Amino acid sequence: MPVGLLALALGGFGIGLTEFGIIGLLPEVAADFGVSEPVAGYLVSGYALSVAVGAIGLTAAIARFDRKKVLLALMVLFVAGNLISAIAPVYPALMAGRVVAALCHGAFFGVGSVVAADMVAPNRRAGAIALMFAGLTAANVLGVPLGTLLGQQLGWRSTFWAITVIGVVALAGIRLLVPPTPAPSGTSLRGELGAFRRPQVWVSAAVTVLAFGGMFGAFTYIAFTLTEVSGFAAATVPWLLVLFGAGTFAGNFLGGKLADRALNTSLAAILALLTAVLAVFALTAQSKVMTIVSLLLMGAVGLATAPGLQLRIMRYAQDAPTMASGANIAAFNVGNALGAWLSGLALGAGFGFVSPLWVGAGITLVGLAVLLAGSALSTHRPPHATDSPARETPPAGSSTPARQQVAQP
Repeated sequence: MPVGLLALALGGFGIGLTEFGIIGLLPEVAADFGVSEPVAGYLVSGYALSVAVGAIGLTAAIARFDRKKVLLALMVLFVAGNLISAIAPVYPALMAGRVVAALCHGAFFGVGSVVAADMVAPNRRAGAIALMFAGLTAANVLGVPLGTLLGQQLGWRSTFWAITVIGVVALAGIRLLVPPTPAPSGTSLRGELGAFRRPQVWVSAAVTVLAFGGMFGAFTYIAFTLTEVSGFAAATVPWLLVLFGAGTFAGNFLGGKLADRALNTSLAAILALLTAVLAVFALTAQSKVMTIVSLLLMGAVGLATAPGLQLRIMRYAQDAPTMASGANIAAFNVGNALGAWLSGLALGAGFGFVSPLWVGAGITLVGLAVLLAGSALSTHRPPHATDSPARETPPAGSSTPARQQVAQP
């Protein structure tokens, strides 16, 4: 395993802490700045929107530059954003810091996915991407409880100071451990955007939106399900969420291994299993034992799709993987927002706190249908440069750029 992957994972961990760590600190932030809790909540939704914007816009702007230098610049942006947040004297300054940090989020994972894939043999790419994403899933496990604990003990600003330090360490690690990765010759914005003329790129992005829309449609209101339906005390919810996060950590690695073996087949199986897990969760949510089992499985199966989804879009955009990869990160966040919105509609319509689980199952089922239809289209249509990944894979150890070292999914 290239040690540079650990530096990328540490950067992902810091970015994940920035995204999730503030969730448990919103009451302190609201009290400090004298704003309502819904207004404080804009620090979360504003971050997600900025991630989607940065994943497309910033990635497009940097596609032709050396990828290692791009990662270093993005980490500088990340450190600057968290430093602004740590010293913010007023609420708008804190929001500005959140936006600055969020802009690097999508581009970092988009570019980092390509760099990680290029550091290993072709048959280990999904595993390398999974390792980089492990930083994000670790932050999902630890971000809320640790960020909340630190902020409650030393003030909410201390959380941002800690994340700033992590960013500096990750910056040094990338500088020392990640090999130079020049952008392919002839890379241009027009060429990168050309990837979006391929139907399979859009299929991959759509499946990402629906897969994560289903999981986060169920997860966004899970605290209400746990307390109002399953009967858990509110004080136990953070620890149950840690259990969910532990599932995502394990599922991320398992999904990477499965995607390296059989990409489309493994994704279809995982989406079918996720649909079943959410449906069973909805039917058995009144049982504490089944809720614990379902929560763990939901995290594991839900995040198992992440490496495969990222690899799939890169394979079908092998001559423009950076832009496609960034677009897929944006699709993750669009899915998060879509799932939360649809589940909110179900709650508003009076269907109860189990309804988000059914909404999530329905969205995931649609995602499975889109994947199967897209895979069938790819299988039965003749190979063509505009909609099919490259079919030749150089020998392991080849120095050919990652976008050319593509195996047929």
